[in-house]
Amino acid sequence: MLRLTLAQMRRSVGRLTAAAVAIAIGTAFLATTLLAGNVITRTGYDAVTATYADADVVLTGEITDATLDDVRVLPGVDSVAVLAPTGIEIRKGGASRWQMMLPTSDNPRLSSLEVLDGTEPSSAGEIALPATTAKALDVGVGDTVQVRWMSDEPADDATADADGAVTTEETWRTVDDAVVVTGIATDPADAWAATGGAGLMTAQDALRWTGADSLADLSTAGLVTAQPGTSAETLRDAVAAAAPGADVLTRDEAAAEAVAEFSAGGNLLVTVVLGFAAVALLVAALVIANTFQVLVAQRTRTLALLRCVGAGKGQLRRSVLTEAGILGLIASVVGLAAGMALAQAALLVLGRLDLGVPLPSTIQVTVPVVLLPLLVGILVTVLASLVPAREATRVSPMAALRPVDAPVVSRRGGKVRLAAALVLMVGGVAMLLLSAVLARSGGADPMLLLGAGVLAGALSFVGVLLGAVFWVPKVVSLAGRALSGTGTSARLAAANTVRNPSRTAATSTALLIGVTLVAMMSTGAASARVSLAQELDERYPVDLMVDASVQGDDAALAEGLATEVADVSGVRTVLEMRVASVLIGDEWVTVAAPAAGATTDVLRDPRVVSGLADDTLVLPKRVGQQITVDSATLTAYAEGGDGSTPAPGGSAATLEMVRSDLGGGFALVTPSTFEALAPQAQVVMLWVGLAPGADEAEVLQDVRAALPDTPAEVSSAAAQRAGNERLIDTFLAIVVGLLAVAVVIALIGVANTLSLSVLERRRESATLRAIGLSRRQLRWMLAVEGMLIAGVGALLGAVLGLLYGWAGAAIVFGEVSGVVLVVPWTDLLLVLLVALVAGLLASVLPGRAAARTSPVAALAVD
Repeated sequence: MLRLTLAQMRRSVGRLTAAAVAIAIGTAFLATTLLAGNVITRTGYDAVTATYADADVVLTGEITDATLDDVRVLPGVDSVAVLAPTGIEIRKGGASRWQMMLPTSDNPRLSSLEVLDGTEPSSAGEIALPATTAKALDVGVGDTVQVRWMSDEPADDATADADGAVTTEETWRTVDDAVVVTGIATDPADAWAATGGAGLMTAQDALRWTGADSLADLSTAGLVTAQPGTSAETLRDAVAAAAPGADVLTRDEAAAEAVAEFSAGGNLLVTVVLGFAAVALLVAALVIANTFQVLVAQRTRTLALLRCVGAGKGQLRRSVLTEAGILGLIASVVGLAAGMALAQAALLVLGRLDLGVPLPSTIQVTVPVVLLPLLVGILVTVLASLVPAREATRVSPMAALRPVDAPVVSRRGGKVRLAAALVLMVGGVAMLLLSAVLARSGGADPMLLLGAGVLAGALSFVGVLLGAVFWVPKVVSLAGRALSGTGTSARLAAANTVRNPSRTAATSTALLIGVTLVAMMSTGAASARVSLAQELDERYPVDLMVDASVQGDDAALAEGLATEVADVSGVRTVLEMRVASVLIGDEWVTVAAPAAGATTDVLRDPRVVSGLADDTLVLPKRVGQQITVDSATLTAYAEGGDGSTPAPGGSAATLEMVRSDLGGGFALVTPSTFEALAPQAQVVMLWVGLAPGADEAEVLQDVRAALPDTPAEVSSAAAQRAGNERLIDTFLAIVVGLLAVAVVIALIGVANTLSLSVLERRRESATLRAIGLSRRQLRWMLAVEGMLIAGVGALLGAVLGLLYGWAGAAIVFGEVSGVVLVVPWTDLLLVLLVALVAGLLASVLPGRAAARTSPVAALAVD
């Protein structure tokens, strides 16, 4: 029977090619999605852990020199370093900069910075500066700059007491060191974009300039690399045992934790990737099943003839399954290779674009990427052949000898099919709505909701496809009535669409699947962009801050500084901010208010302070979770005090706590309320709003250039926000690539199904020619029929895709922020246009072949 099966496959190369193309496209899409998911996850993880450089294991929490020494001697440890960012004032002539500096590392893998011009600092008195700071100070490699720092060393002028004893008093004093610029540091991963870049200094200078006893005292994290052959997980376990007081994670675990913090406890990246993979899996299965069922159904008479010559039902069934398995394997291998090639080509194209986010140069091929598409292609092809094979074995051998066309023209769905379709649609939609509601309220685990949402969407969509034979012909018939008055060909086309409900449903469904996918992804991507942009507005409420609190308790900004900053190109609004410390329950909270103006003038999203009034205090999201009371009597306390000395001249104020989506760590009150709490508080901060279209990095450096000699820390949330937006744009660029593959699936699906339908109706077309229909009319009839069926399928797919896209966005991004549901009108109209063109091309080309066939030859019995 195997030889017979192979012989049948050789004789049916044309028909098998149509099915193989659909299988290959489906598996290619799945492979591309999985590879794109790897890129999304890797790129996102690298972005949120860029400060950790190429470390394999990250230590946070309690880190001491003894802990680091114990880690260094562990088997499998290659190197250990400390991440200790420190702010230092750097001066040249009359210009100064408050610059973030990092100690150098012995291992380049543990440094997030690179020195491309010059060399790294190697001894005391040497530094490397970022290019923006070097340009602002007008210095280059080999030039000397001054580093200003605060020293607590004893003063040189000792004093004698009444008994003649010489004493020294330990006081803080300003010290200037002359240092040499040995190189220009670059930040390839934008790890320090929010601080305007970072420079390098030696560990010796770091300790001297900060007064710390060791780098461990300055550390925000410990970084460890593994020796070749040691996995990150093995190294993590060993380091965790040697550092019981620290939190030890692999770099990917630290990234997942950071992403979970950003997305309110859910791993947004993994959720998006798994969502795409699940959709790809479902679509690949539907496309393969739909096309292969048409193929096997057309061979029903051939299979029945085999029964006439002695083949048993079991042999026929095994023959069909074997053929399906061989076809699925070959096509899946081709599709896998095509998917890998497509993903690699996409990486090469994206790598040449200025996306602002580093992308890998090659695809990451993993075991799931290889096995899952192959298994799906083979398994779905075999499963798709079960029902047609069973139907073929039920055909009477004598009935198979009659010269009839297959499949049966007038076949319709039964009551059981209708009931099953309704149950799946209603149940799936109900589960999908429930998942979306729970995601918005945070009532369940995000990964569980993702699984439930994908399952619900799959069930409802399968119900739609299962019931397509009932409702698609009716919709096509309604659309056809509008065209029936345009001519004979249009009337025949409209009548043909309802003569065979199964064929019409199958043809329309081929495009319905692809268009639903495209519309769903377009809607989800558009909603994701708007929703995440809103989340970034909440997370980073102010574009840029100038903070003089680094000067100490008596910090204050110089008069006129706000005017100088306001004159910087790209600055839209500047607010002078006063701050005071208050105690609410057991929590210290920093309260801020503008000296003049309103905070809404500078906030990116003024809605987050809609509840601000003279009798309220707006708590930011991060602080508000720690406060348990709804109202309290507040008192501002003197700077540097222990919470027992009220601010001079201040009085208590009873305020209602208003919890808000405001980001940052400052609670807000009105200027009049702040004046009552702390009337003598100084202006220690500037909140700066940037003009639309301003370059965040340039404005950051220009604002630093406008600062006086008094050191102040300048941080740009806008620069960090821009980096996150570039990451989002990269994700959406990858989604666009997936959409292109989805469009190919839609085109191939409709072309395959319509072409098979036209070939199946050769005798019908010949009959029309024989009774007087011209070749031009025949071609136009098939073209109208193809566009009619394709247009209806595309329109219904666009509506379904829009609904699924909204539901998916609500589930995936529900906990991130209030989801904004967007209708991508341009994308939807483009998809509809492409669908009409696809229906036209898929019908016209086979129609030309049918029109060229002699009516006598076409009417002959095969």
